[in-house]
Amino acid sequence: MPEPEVLLGGLGIPESPRWHEGRLWFCNWIDRQVMAVDMEGTAEVMLARDPASRPMGYSIDWLPDGRLLTTGDKVRRQEPDGSIAVHAGQQANEIVVDARGNAYVNGADFDFPAGEPPKPGYIKLVTPDGQLRQVAGDIQFPNGMIIAPDGRTLIISESFAGRLTAFDIDADGGLSGRRVFAEGLGPDGICMDADGAVWVGTGGFSVARVAEGGKVLQHVELEENRAPFALMLGGPDRRTLFICTAEWHKADGAPANLERLATGPRTGEILALPVDVPGTGRP
Repeated sequence: MPEPEVLLGGLGIPESPRWHEGRLWFCNWIDRQVMAVDMEGTAEVMLARDPASRPMGYSIDWLPDGRLLTTGDKVRRQEPDGSIAVHAGQQANEIVVDARGNAYVNGADFDFPAGEPPKPGYIKLVTPDGQLRQVAGDIQFPNGMIIAPDGRTLIISESFAGRLTAFDIDADGGLSGRRVFAEGLGPDGICMDADGAVWVGTGGFSVARVAEGGKVLQHVELEENRAPFALMLGGPDRRTLFICTAEWHKADGAPANLERLATGPRTGEILALPVDVPGTGRP
């Protein structure tokens, strides 16, 4: 397998990558921006937040009609004229939207950047008519979520538990049939390929492609102290693995690392790596 190449650098923490309309969209987490970059590395700021707003939980996805949703202290929706409306009054970290317009959001009620003791998290559902309800709990620091291409399975990263957890998606959008997809990982943002395998962080400075049950099918090492925060399969044929990374010193802890990224050099990069099996599912 070839080595990953830098597509774009000089970022804070690139997060929540999505392949959309021929470009990779992502959240430049520290700098509170939604950006898009093409395959040549030409980047554009698509949406910027108030610099005083908190960066925690900044993720994106689109409704079936093309309107952009963003997370943060609330779930917000960008209208066709560019105006911003509140989609749901729910603080959220990651988001994924299904083909019916159901938005699944997750979060946990503690301040991770400030180093507060962790609390179990949740997945909540925002239906197209604006109803909000919790559909799963006891999630150990919820992070990236994916929906299988048939729309019947949701997989979430439980970062503090080191596992991927799968649920069946019920007819009413609820989640049931909770089960372990894979363990012994360091999952954050994830993506699925056409063979049903998931690309995921390992907990070290590497990423892996894992099958249900946890068998590692491929493994890609990154540079030392370069942590993978999220992954996306995109490109014209969805056979490019985009790896969102930034410099991260594990011994220093989250508050110190985030302060360094906020006040020091922007070490965030998006790496690109060709793969054989194309991406599928949502996002």
